[in-house]
Amino acid sequence: MSTSPPQRLRDWIAAPAYPWITGGAVTAGAVVELIVIPGGVTTTVGVLVSAVSLMWRRSFPPVAVLTVAAGLIGFAGDVNLYLAIMVSGLTGCYSLGRNRVLHPALTVTGGALGALCVNLVHINTWSRMDLPVPALWERGSLSLFAESFLVTVVVFGAVMMGDAVRSREETRTERSLAQAQLIAMERQQAAAAERAAIARELHDIVSHSVSMIAVQAESVTYTTPGLTPEARDGFQQIAATARSSMAELRRLLGVLRTPQGESALTSPQPTLDHLAELVDQHRAVGGTAELRITGERVALPAAWELSAYRIAQEALTNARKHAPGVRTVVEVDYGADRLLTLRVQDDGPGTDSRPGAGAGHGLTGMRERAALVGGRLSAGAGPDGGFLVEAELPWGSG
Repeated sequence: MSTSPPQRLRDWIAAPAYPWITGGAVTAGAVVELIVIPGGVTTTVGVLVSAVSLMWRRSFPPVAVLTVAAGLIGFAGDVNLYLAIMVSGLTGCYSLGRNRVLHPALTVTGGALGALCVNLVHINTWSRMDLPVPALWERGSLSLFAESFLVTVVVFGAVMMGDAVRSREETRTERSLAQAQLIAMERQQAAAAERAAIARELHDIVSHSVSMIAVQAESVTYTTPGLTPEARDGFQQIAATARSSMAELRRLLGVLRTPQGESALTSPQPTLDHLAELVDQHRAVGGTAELRITGERVALPAAWELSAYRIAQEALTNARKHAPGVRTVVEVDYGADRLLTLRVQDDGPGTDSRPGAGAGHGLTGMRERAALVGGRLSAGAGPDGGFLVEAELPWGSG
């Protein structure tokens, strides 16, 4: 697809070779101009340095100070204003504003002082050329400074134009970044909404359809007389398959309901083996915590491991939020009766200082995670004071 002429022009200006081509063209024009209209040594050096330095204005923006200064010196050396000085001076002032080498006010002030110095040099030159030059502060003497006023206005315009282009590009970049962030946020929200919808559908399946299959298949073996042993085995297999499907669907539901930003689909899910790291993180942010483990470590199904870890994580978060600085104890008991017990207790003031402790989103989420694997969770004041979160997660029937 062909691009428009303005876009092609912008692409050419943005090309790395652009400052070298334009700087070389101005230098060539300056050489021709000096041949046609020879100047003194000061003028010749000022014109050439001002033109040549344009080649580095993009790779080393501060060189534009030399461009403008050399142009003013070249102009001061001769009463004639060379076209090359005009082009290089304007380009240098624009580059100073475009790259914010100095604050625009400082750049314009420096340019005005330089123009005044050049004007004073010219006034002295005019007086030595026997031209009618009125004495300073006499009638008509202000007209002698028209040159400095004009140069100052030109410098001001070039610097402000460069600064305006810079501000416009920064605004365009910020707008593009904000749009990209908004699009990314909308995509994340859409993905989260889709995950929540899938989770709700799976919850319905687990709670109703599959669970009814398991219950009915198992109950048939006790309520239907005269079943053959083969039929009883068949119904038991149906019930076992249904229970296995329920465990897998619950595990998938736990993955779908993982808090956003934890890369649940691409990163390994945390397990009870990560509790020590979780406690260390709690200590690193200023909390005091201790991990106690009783019983023999058992490799539990993924849904049980994840639920227990998330409950401990949320309980520690609540302790930091509602009772910062208190001592917290995390206890994990791998019971011999295939029951995992998790306790998180702190020695804070209890529930009085925790608004909504009985109905907060964090506690609701913990209860849901416990119920997801057929367990239960209680939260409230501990027997010895403080706040206690206790979860019992049976894992033998999954």
